[in-house]
Amino acid sequence: MDTTCVIAGGGPAGAMLALLLARAGVQVTLLEKHADFLRDFRGDTIHPSTLQVLDELGLLGEFQKLPYHEFPYLALNTGDRVVTVADFRSLPGRFQKIAMVPQWEFLNMIISAAKAYPAFNLIMEAEVTGVLRDGAVIRGLRYRHDGRTHEIRAGLTVAADGRHSDVRRVLGLKPVDLGAPMDVVWFRLERDPGTPEDTFLRPGRGEGMVAINRDTYWQLAYLIPKGSYGALKARGVESFRAAIRKLIPFVRPDRLTFDDVSVLTVAVNRLRRWHLTGLLVIGDAAHAMSPIGGVGINLAVQDAVAAANILAGPLARAQQRRRPVLDPVPASLLAKVRRRRIFPTVATQQLQIMVQNRVIQPVLAGAQLPQDLGAAADRLPLGVKRLVGRVIGLGFLPEHVRSHQVDKRSVTTGQVT
Repeated sequence: MDTTCVIAGGGPAGAMLALLLARAGVQVTLLEKHADFLRDFRGDTIHPSTLQVLDELGLLGEFQKLPYHEFPYLALNTGDRVVTVADFRSLPGRFQKIAMVPQWEFLNMIISAAKAYPAFNLIMEAEVTGVLRDGAVIRGLRYRHDGRTHEIRAGLTVAADGRHSDVRRVLGLKPVDLGAPMDVVWFRLERDPGTPEDTFLRPGRGEGMVAINRDTYWQLAYLIPKGSYGALKARGVESFRAAIRKLIPFVRPDRLTFDDVSVLTVAVNRLRRWHLTGLLVIGDAAHAMSPIGGVGINLAVQDAVAAANILAGPLARAQQRRRPVLDPVPASLLAKVRRRRIFPTVATQQLQIMVQNRVIQPVLAGAQLPQDLGAAADRLPLGVKRLVGRVIGLGFLPEHVRSHQVDKRSVTTGQVT
């Protein structure tokens, strides 16, 4: 198969980039290794910066049909009080809340929008097994589908296949590890009527909990020292349940078992170089983010928007001149994407590392919390809380969709395998 662009990975970065390129008339094939997007405890936070992108794409109405829950601030729960620490209610623009929506719902919406364009092609259950290369030049991908190995040649190959990227592994590209002192045990518990409305961080001693209000249930992130999940299991499920009750007394973990949890091995890293001739790496494949602030989806979407803004025009013009396969996209053009996105990536990771080192690590090391922690947080100036809200909600460099768009055909035109 030949195409203009092939994208490995149907997560937020890959799906959004595929939509934007197809929207501009660029022939794009998206390879997704799974049969569907239905996996729990992936990033579910849709920040104002991403809501703005959806609005610019005319997808806000479709998004509002999804099962989402909004919250206008993030809080710190010290056990005796709940204090706002990040306030989104004064953000510029139309959107002053964070929305929580199952990632599979978000991805299905993006893919459905992409299918409206004839340039879009989706192949599910397509696992990347190799890279087509000519020396240092990348010319496409090799993948397994329906028990057979296939090749797809392309002028641009995009690795958007997550923090465990197959493309990155095959090419021997290794990110720089910036360190993380924690892992996260994800699970959900039923939310009883009359319990708190807030989404909050509850620090303990040697542990912590992030509680996300999902309306009918709590999505809970139990913070543990890195590599300590085995020790947590060894202490037994009753000990785990007791720790949950101690941190959040109003939940009922009586039926929770270790079969109900998902463990995230937290990593903060980034590639020094995001491109080769013919290849671009974006999203978690280029930079794994800490779950602090829930910014992973939004950084990935911003990468995709920036890449499309820079590449869609040149790809569409080159496609008109030479079909079906372009010459590999030059490294000089792909380098512009990294130059655009490296500052917000580094700034966000530095902020996450600061929170990890100054807040999370001491808590997980068993440090005694100050008795006046809640009062101190309450005394933070409103301007500081709004600034934190702006950094989380909009990021350091929010991207906006340019007007590249071709006429749509029937929504059934996009190909799916």
